[in-house]
Amino acid sequence: MKIKFGIVVFPGSNCDYDSYRVAKNIFHSDAEFLWHKERDIKGSDVIILPGGFSYGDYIRTGSIARFSPIMEEVINFANNGGIVLGICNGFQILLEANLLPGVMLKNQSLKFISKDIYVKVENKNTLFTSSIKKDVLKIPIAHAEGNYFAEENTLRKLEEENRIVFKYSSPDGIISEEFNPNGSKLNIAGIINKKGNVLGMMPHPERCSEKSLGNEDGAGIFQSIIENVLN
Repeated sequence: MKIKFGIVVFPGSNCDYDSYRVAKNIFHSDAEFLWHKERDIKGSDVIILPGGFSYGDYIRTGSIARFSPIMEEVINFANNGGIVLGICNGFQILLEANLLPGVMLKNQSLKFISKDIYVKVENKNTLFTSSIKKDVLKIPIAHAEGNYFAEENTLRKLEEENRIVFKYSSPDGIISEEFNPNGSKLNIAGIINKKGNVLGMMPHPERCSEKSLGNEDGAGIFQSIIENVLN
């Protein structure tokens, strides 16, 4: 049995084909692109909001994409328990759609950052991390607005409910400001919603999920999703 990934394509998406390749060619799942103006999610078991610059990041990241027709269906899908993964710009869109709490600010350096970083897996008991063996993953980032911000009561709730899935860290898993590439509160790199079916993360697992790229640390996220859907 195969599961089906639906990858949403907005004007300005540029990681949609990367996500499609991992789902289709690496994990041999069904995959289909979902155009932002459509409302049909085409029987998807999992929806990916990929990285890129939806609508050119005008106004602020994700703020226009959030009102695309497809997003109404994505929100309904998520609210009914459907699995949604938002990567980079996809994370920003999830925040704008209120599927996850908080906002994204410009990087503390005010510069676009593109490099490999390390994240510590803070919660392995999620739909997205249950198959990950490592405690620390090496994953690339590529963003100008990845500085996660939320009010203190929201941050406290995220911690208490174990909803912080990834934190920026050293290669050995040390969490400190020194290893925070963008200024995110609590070194947050990825969070889930209360139900646990929606994950937003700034790093790009689709860019490090196959041997030919020299890094497979992101593959565990896709593997976790597939195994949890099939089981």
